[in-house]
Amino acid sequence: MDIIELSAMEMKTKLKNRELSARDIVEAHLERIEEREGELNAFITVTEEKALEIADKIDRKMKDKEELGILAGIPIGIKDNIITYGIKTTCASRMLKDFIPPYESTVVERVIEEDGIILGKTNLDEFAIGSLTDTSYFGATRNPVDLDRSPGGSSGGSTAAVKAGEVAISLGSDTGGSIRQPASYCGVVGIKPTYGLISRYGLVAVANSLDQIGVSGRNVLDAALMLEAIAGYDKKDSTSVDMGPVNYLENLKEGIEGMKIGLPKEYMNIDIEPGIKDKLMKAIKIFESLGAKVEEISLPNTEWALSTYYVIAASEITSNLSRFDGIRYGYRAKEYETLDELYINTRTKAFGREVKRRILAGTYFLSNKHVEEYYKKALRMRTLIKEDFDKAFEKYDIILSPTTPNLPFKQNVDNDPFIMAKSDIFTVPVNLAGICAMSIPCGHIGKLPVGLQIIGDRFGELNILKAGYAFERHSSIGGDK
Repeated sequence: MDIIELSAMEMKTKLKNRELSARDIVEAHLERIEEREGELNAFITVTEEKALEIADKIDRKMKDKEELGILAGIPIGIKDNIITYGIKTTCASRMLKDFIPPYESTVVERVIEEDGIILGKTNLDEFAIGSLTDTSYFGATRNPVDLDRSPGGSSGGSTAAVKAGEVAISLGSDTGGSIRQPASYCGVVGIKPTYGLISRYGLVAVANSLDQIGVSGRNVLDAALMLEAIAGYDKKDSTSVDMGPVNYLENLKEGIEGMKIGLPKEYMNIDIEPGIKDKLMKAIKIFESLGAKVEEISLPNTEWALSTYYVIAASEITSNLSRFDGIRYGYRAKEYETLDELYINTRTKAFGREVKRRILAGTYFLSNKHVEEYYKKALRMRTLIKEDFDKAFEKYDIILSPTTPNLPFKQNVDNDPFIMAKSDIFTVPVNLAGICAMSIPCGHIGKLPVGLQIIGDRFGELNILKAGYAFERHSSIGGDK
């Protein structure tokens, strides 16, 4: 039996049936990390000793017939912008390269409470700003599907680790597609939950009104398992919403007969790489064969989503990253004479090029001369985009689109930043509206995977999970390595 080939649910079942021990599972994945990390660079920190300690603790609980959490024995990766008590949290930046947090994020607390086993912290674009996982201070991550390609970003390390079998499930963050885009590029499942479903306490904020912690998994069932473990109200997060108990796994297999699906005509007019639209149309036929009804809809403000997103995101980045000044924590420049010089030298040396670019853009948008022209106008446009979705979900259960308009970018190529920005054209509207969405594999072009995005209304996670699970079972694509 090759343990790393098992899904998270299969590992969980075999542990319960005593066919495997937690230590067996962890050791197999640590061996895999050792084998692949030289070429992938999906991890910044691997917590081998701690992981084996937790595995032994779970095995003792099994022996003593104690009740186990729903993540018992499952190896998990945590994106390195999610706070972990006593374990370095770097945000892939020189600014925080040695920062060890004195507290725990809520999602990590919940993973630990449910007996999940954290194997380490995964790589990302610096401060989760980027589309390729190539702006990291610790080097770029490569795509396990094709090492000459990017895994996407900013959660590229988390997604690549799942695809490579280094972990079974991972946590990432999604500001404008940072889980779904790499899920598409790596051929795994990635979920961006509704804003407020999962606590953001302990997520190093980049754009507070857009950021959401989410999940990458090998298939829909694995992703739903993690989502169920970490979802729920948190009094430490003022944006957290109390939705009562969630039970995605129990209702996942209900089927989608009679489900109403919208297909935005505006999305079909966007320039998409050859073959991707064909995969979408084949997926639509599968949904129709399962009893769903697909109709064309309109989201008229789609064309303004990218520009709206970049104005709001850059403005919030400027505000959030101002805390990194060399005074309280993180990197501090050694050479300075005045306070201004301390700020300037620290931020010049410790921030990467892309982070500086976003800070400058955000400062411009928020300046007295331009705040009305850009930032406040973007907020008004965000409301219109949200209202487009509100109107659509009055009639439809889910909305379909490609996850990205393009295949994975090549590594070590001077990619056009405007083309890279457009890779998020189908994902950023979801973050602006605060709704949920999931990317699932829907085929390949050559050996490169293509992602299908399933969009749901606020707290409509069960609808997107049911649709994804039904499609996955019918197409037999999910879980492909």
